[in-house]
Amino acid sequence: MAGATAVGLAVAAGAVAAAGPWDSGQRTAERDRSAVRSGTGGAHHAPAPPAPAPAPSARGVLAALGAPAHDPAASSATALPQLLGPLLASSGLGPRPAAAVYDTATGRQIYGERADTAMTPASTIKIATAVAALSALGPDHRIPTTVAATADARALTLVGGGDPTLGTDGLRALADTTARALRARGVTQVALGYDTSRYSGPELHPIGPNENLARVVALMTDEGRTDGSDSGPAPRTGDPAGDTARTFVSLLAERGVTASTPRPGRAPDGAAELARTLSAPLSDLVERMLTNSDNDLAEALARQTAIAGGRPADFAGAASAVADRLAALGLPQSAGVHFADGSGLDRDDRVTAQLLTLLLARAADPGHPELRPVLTGLPVAGFTGTLRARYGAASAGTGLVRAKTGTLSGVNALAGTVVDADGHLLAFAFLASDTPGPDAAQRALDRLAERLATCGCHGGPTPAGGP
Repeated sequence: MAGATAVGLAVAAGAVAAAGPWDSGQRTAERDRSAVRSGTGGAHHAPAPPAPAPAPSARGVLAALGAPAHDPAASSATALPQLLGPLLASSGLGPRPAAAVYDTATGRQIYGERADTAMTPASTIKIATAVAALSALGPDHRIPTTVAATADARALTLVGGGDPTLGTDGLRALADTTARALRARGVTQVALGYDTSRYSGPELHPIGPNENLARVVALMTDEGRTDGSDSGPAPRTGDPAGDTARTFVSLLAERGVTASTPRPGRAPDGAAELARTLSAPLSDLVERMLTNSDNDLAEALARQTAIAGGRPADFAGAASAVADRLAALGLPQSAGVHFADGSGLDRDDRVTAQLLTLLLARAADPGHPELRPVLTGLPVAGFTGTLRARYGAASAGTGLVRAKTGTLSGVNALAGTVVDADGHLLAFAFLASDTPGPDAAQRALDRLAERLATCGCHGGPTPAGGP
């Protein structure tokens, strides 16, 4: 068993490395290349979207390491309806699921069932949020949290930039810099305000108070979690911005600066930046969002996209900005596609299976290295994130399937990539509504993705528009 597991890990690592240029060793080079490319991520309004450039295949690596056995019955795309149809008809997936499979090596959709039907995507919509944010801001963008000071440095404002991952360490570093600057000016007592005006509109998600998401505000610490956790549902503070400001007062006091009880309000006109701390790069934030299905990060990144696009940083503006960015990438939006939030918690969200596969294919396109964190952030079957406890040691999909999960009551989805038996990187999306329960639905979705891992199913492709 130990030997089989080691071989499985080697296959997974080798296949991922060879199937596309997104391994960590090439990330710096890809970013450099992206920086000098002209027109990358620019607008494209041609009548038909261009297919993403084919991604390299991993046939040689898979053959050398002994990947899951190639099923002779799945030797071409013509067999896919027979292979996937019975699995898609599982009662666990409700009455009318949708599916799309896209071969990134050929730039073709090779299977579709209601692929252009807009359905509730749940958390798979985070793929769209990630693509939009990376396209708008680039993988190296960092979100600032700053301290602004009046000319005499007697009044300070803690200004939120929208980083939900700001932690105590970051806030402590901000207090260090602030205290040093004040001491240099001979100031030891200040009035403190805090500014959350970077965001607008309602703070509460339409689902209301919920352990899956804090109030969406531009200033918070540790996503407003009160239990010390860093992922998953958790109790949240009702005043994340105020709590952060009060913590900052305590940190200043430890450094010899007395601050008043903090009050909300915009930084005064003429206030200048005194100190700042930055989030991790956007590439890291995207990976964390996708791996852990982090709703707070998803809503934050949607708002960052809105700010970059000149839209209001509220739910509606963020949703419009995401749609704008996808259109600028030349990605089609079928009738009924609608973005209501960045996280997928809103049941008014609608996307198609085809759009999800095209987003993933765009992220695999060698011409868009800035989007690669969309792929590297996908949970790995049996190993990481929301797929850690799914699949199993004997599953052909373990280590080879990388996918974003989606779960709401009666809604289940899975969208991601898998390397098939011929070494082609396939992008897939399966969407199901009116499901009888999450367990049966997840098992059915996992079987579909697992089936693709054993399929040599790239032959006889159909056009990217799908059936």
